[in-house]
Amino acid sequence: MSRRLIQGMHMVVAVVILVVGGGCGNPALTNSGSLNHTAAATPQTNTAVTVPVQTTVPAGVPDNPIKTVFLILMENHNWSEIKGSPSAPYINKTLLPMASHAEQYSNPPGNHPSEPNYLWLEAGTNFGISDDNDPAVNHQGTKLHLVTLLNNTHIAWKSYQEGISGNDCPLTSAGSYATKHNPMVFFDDVTNTHDPHSAFCIAHVRPYSELSRDLEKKTVARYNFITPNLCDDMHDTCGPLNDPVKQGDTWIAHNLPMILNSEAYQNGGIVFIIWDEGEGGDGPIGMIMLSADAKGGGYSNTLHYTHSSTLRTLEEIFGVTPLLGDAAHATDLSDLFKTFP
Repeated sequence: MSRRLIQGMHMVVAVVILVVGGGCGNPALTNSGSLNHTAAATPQTNTAVTVPVQTTVPAGVPDNPIKTVFLILMENHNWSEIKGSPSAPYINKTLLPMASHAEQYSNPPGNHPSEPNYLWLEAGTNFGISDDNDPAVNHQGTKLHLVTLLNNTHIAWKSYQEGISGNDCPLTSAGSYATKHNPMVFFDDVTNTHDPHSAFCIAHVRPYSELSRDLEKKTVARYNFITPNLCDDMHDTCGPLNDPVKQGDTWIAHNLPMILNSEAYQNGGIVFIIWDEGEGGDGPIGMIMLSADAKGGGYSNTLHYTHSSTLRTLEEIFGVTPLLGDAAHATDLSDLFKTFP
């Protein structure tokens, strides 16, 4: 029996992505940045909002070493403002030496402001949108977007949003939460056509604070889309630091170890940390990847990538089709991996 077939019979747990990971994949980071081998928690039953958890690879989905994806989106800074910045010591001194990253990753040409880029990561197009209006104005009827392809193949997904209550489908911006940074709620098949009481939306779009519990109880989805709030994602200048880059770097330093120490990450997980758009142009912007399957060790390349490359890579990891929008024409991120589906 082949190794892949044997692996395909094992239990699978998966989560969304941000780009961050360990060079060798097995050690995980503590909050101080030191290496630590952490035992996994005993499985428990999740008593909160119930979302079906996939425990096997479904028929038709190719088996591969990557089981869980975490995607974290940061905001509005060129890579030149992050790489080497004294305001980003965790990214530069801890993550980059162990990760793979891209030096020529850009938002799609002329694609601004934020919202069109988040939509692009979900559907490979901006649907002609060039503003940051709420879903009441910009919602879409198409089912051709990533989480619906995943749902159709029984691959579990969640969007973790910092700053939402979890009591409704968050269709309007409030406080430090911005709908423009939550692409799933722009699609009618997720929200039951813009319904704040949509049970499907409420089950899949959850407060970021629940991620730690889901990791501990091993109830994370295979695809996890993570958005920090407007202070923590480098978007706004907020006290007490009053330095957007430092605010985001500090958030990553405090929150990423929780993912890297989890069983979901250590057994076939991958983290992507990606910035949404360039400032004063299209980039380059940051794209960092952490995984046991990444080349890691500070590897980088100068291949030209866009958000279409990330979307294509996600579709290839999960084995879903059709390739969405511009993803059909994009170069995937496979050069950053040691092994790739």
